[in-house]
Amino acid sequence: MGKEEAAVVTIKDVAKEAGVAPSTVSRVIADSPRISEETKRRVREVMEELGYYPNLQARSLAAKSTKTIGIIMPDSAYHNLQNPFFPEVLRGISKKAHESRYGIYLSTGSSETEIYDEVISMVMGRRVDGIILLYSRINDRTMKYLEKAVFPFTVVGRPSKNEERITYVDNNNVAITKEVTNYLIGLGHEKIAFVGGNLKFVVTVDRLDGYKMALAEAGFPFREEYVVHERFVLEKGKEVTFSLMSLDSPPTAFVAQDDLMAYEMISHLEALNMTVPEDISIVSFNNFSLSEHSKPPLTSVDIGTFRLGYEATQYVIEKIENPDALPKRITIPTRLIERKSCAPRSIGEEQER
Repeated sequence: MGKEEAAVVTIKDVAKEAGVAPSTVSRVIADSPRISEETKRRVREVMEELGYYPNLQARSLAAKSTKTIGIIMPDSAYHNLQNPFFPEVLRGISKKAHESRYGIYLSTGSSETEIYDEVISMVMGRRVDGIILLYSRINDRTMKYLEKAVFPFTVVGRPSKNEERITYVDNNNVAITKEVTNYLIGLGHEKIAFVGGNLKFVVTVDRLDGYKMALAEAGFPFREEYVVHERFVLEKGKEVTFSLMSLDSPPTAFVAQDDLMAYEMISHLEALNMTVPEDISIVSFNNFSLSEHSKPPLTSVDIGTFRLGYEATQYVIEKIENPDALPKRITIPTRLIERKSCAPRSIGEEQER
């Protein structure tokens, strides 16, 4: 005989493990205000441990539509809204939501745990009809929860797992970063640094892969000391810049994760009496509106930020209104905008270094 199938976890199992009545579990699922936050958290932890995910799709069919979409940021909304990427992607979301007569509900969680708890409250409390995740984290428990709960959601970014089962909108980050690195190689640069974000996010992993591929195909060694992937690169901009430029063989070019990082590094290079692009070339991502007017104007990749938000909203609405809609992968094209932050590296200058 084959292996026995795993027993189906029930509300009674959750109640027993959490030390509460089954009716309390039901109220937690409904996000009832009658239940304390401490009890809700304890019951939800047990639900996650036991793998109990109530099928919320069936409940939603009977519930009145909220005509609201939940928007989940990777961290604190306060900090993220200072990054031009998020207001622009939200502009795309708002445009499509308005066209389809949906409102938006912005998350305020400032940590992974707070975000996870808030998403559960949104879903179980029927505050929203669908959710857009504005990030893709490696092994993300929030994404896992939404998938198991069969709740309509889309992701801005490639999921780290089960991408064939999840609707997401993204760029081809491997290909464009390979193109960007090859652009610098074509200008004569061999010592190219990669200044990225946190490796917990798939976008950083994909861009780092593209960078490595370009170096390998050009026959250049991958140097670990040329790679920076910190969560708070902006806060550590001075430290990162000085550290890279104090290496025995410092880089002559940077691939920066976004334009804000590039601006920060340019300001600290000036403190070292180095100028862009005469001493250092920089390419970055996102093509913020200020990049055209910065000094020097920044060579940057236009990733179609508005379209990322617009398309993510279009397809979460499709999932809301047609639960049987098949998962989709939407790739937004990118374009390298050449400006004045890159210059050829001559052989003589390379030898001086």
